[in-house]
Amino acid sequence: MPNNANPDLNRPQPPTGLTPFVLDPIPGTRTLLHRVDLPTYERFRQTTNPEPFFRDLSEQLRAEGWLVVHLWADVEQLKPAVVASRVRALAGDSVRIPARLTQVRRIDRPTALAFLEQNHLQVATASKYKYGLWLPQRYFRVLPPDYLTPEQAQQPECLVAVATFSHPRTIPRDGQPYRSYELVRFANRLGCTVVGGLDKLLKAFVAEHKPDDIMTYADRDWSDGRSYERLGFERLGETDPQLFWLDPITLQRHYPHRIDDTTGLIPVWNAGSIKFVKKLKPESTESGTS
Repeated sequence: MPNNANPDLNRPQPPTGLTPFVLDPIPGTRTLLHRVDLPTYERFRQTTNPEPFFRDLSEQLRAEGWLVVHLWADVEQLKPAVVASRVRALAGDSVRIPARLTQVRRIDRPTALAFLEQNHLQVATASKYKYGLWLPQRYFRVLPPDYLTPEQAQQPECLVAVATFSHPRTIPRDGQPYRSYELVRFANRLGCTVVGGLDKLLKAFVAEHKPDDIMTYADRDWSDGRSYERLGFERLGETDPQLFWLDPITLQRHYPHRIDDTTGLIPVWNAGSIKFVKKLKPESTESGTS
């Protein structure tokens, strides 16, 4: 039988024997879902140091051309809709909205918090500046008929993406002071991808605040940062895997500095983060020439 008679024979196959957890390839991609269930993790950490494991696995498979998503069971159970939306987007199954159809403007804190709570995996942290992309009703035609509820479909616009930014900080870089902001959070609306959305939000923020640079972090549990690199961000370095204390009953994760009693809690580590910066200071200013 020729190989092309069975599509599975032509698909890249993930390596085996690297992890006690399930490595589930997303068809048609070079992405692997590393499904970390808690019973297996509890057995695993009795014999292996889990702190560097997820970061090192990401590095090893990245060198072989794979993106690994560390999908923890507690995250999936707490935010199933967000996880399902992100996994579908990785598979290319997402409503695509061109950013040119959207309008960008500042939004208030309650609007940003509500959107991020519903559409982002992480907790919505404090931020100074909040921007949204709104799809006007006249362009609702690009959405599937059942994407909006009847009530939502009657609204004049729909919020489809949000980005939040920090206060400015003065940071020495390359021997000079930089007025630096952090891109704190970015999220698309569930089930959709605004193509060029983050770029449009960044440009609106830059036009209003004139930063010398914008820095951000890519969560290595979900990303290798390539999307930031395509937007002109440069890789600065990596942060170590972060420890959290997981409550196996509530499935809530706690930062070590915010909890005193860890009795009954499970120590879990993420894969760390990658730090990126987008430099915006003109070259003539950096070099001291006019």
